[in-house]
Amino acid sequence: MATIENPLTITEKVYVRVRLANENDIHHIYKLFYQIHEYHNYTHLYKATESSLCDLLFNKTNPNPLFYGPSILLLEVSPTPFSDIDSKDEKFKPVLKKFDLRANVVDKEADEFKSNSINDDDKNDVFIAGYSFFYANYSCFYDKAGIYFESLYFRESYRKLGMGRLLFGTVASIAANNGFSSVEGIVAVWNKKSYDFYVDMGVEIFEEFRYGKMVGDALQKYADPKEI
Repeated sequence: MATIENPLTITEKVYVRVRLANENDIHHIYKLFYQIHEYHNYTHLYKATESSLCDLLFNKTNPNPLFYGPSILLLEVSPTPFSDIDSKDEKFKPVLKKFDLRANVVDKEADEFKSNSINDDDKNDVFIAGYSFFYANYSCFYDKAGIYFESLYFRESYRKLGMGRLLFGTVASIAANNGFSSVEGIVAVWNKKSYDFYVDMGVEIFEEFRYGKMVGDALQKYADPKEI
């Protein structure tokens, strides 16, 4: 990925906004999804395109209720404060926070991730640092839908700053305030820092269950019901 000769450097404080993604963000979402596949060494499984992701995330022909379909929260950063605009037209009121920095943040990918947000026409120093991806799921254990937390990811420059708590906590807040029964997802047991993070956030780990997945040829064997 291309980097800039003079990277963005943020000192002392970084201003943060968590907002709901929109169609203008699809290019950055695509790149962030690719990066998380790189992180897990799964780029060979990454089949999405910007067009297919747009159809998945922003289906206008058969839209789901808010937060029931695939939903993306983006965490944006800026060296200058965000304005707190209270708009009744917004589906989700952005969450604003300020983080004190122990060391400078140097972002060599800043130009690649400059935000296309439509909320700040007069603010051109906003950059996308990470995302959370979630959607409604259903279980015979509960009589209400829950939230399945698919993934949380930050670009390397913005890790270990405490922003993960804000992003995951915002999803939990959405669940608690919109009648969802739970927040659940996969926790990688090999990643101790990630494991400890979710436990510290209040996630209960069920060690007796293992995640199963059927894809590719194994799935296509069942395409014809007559062959079952």
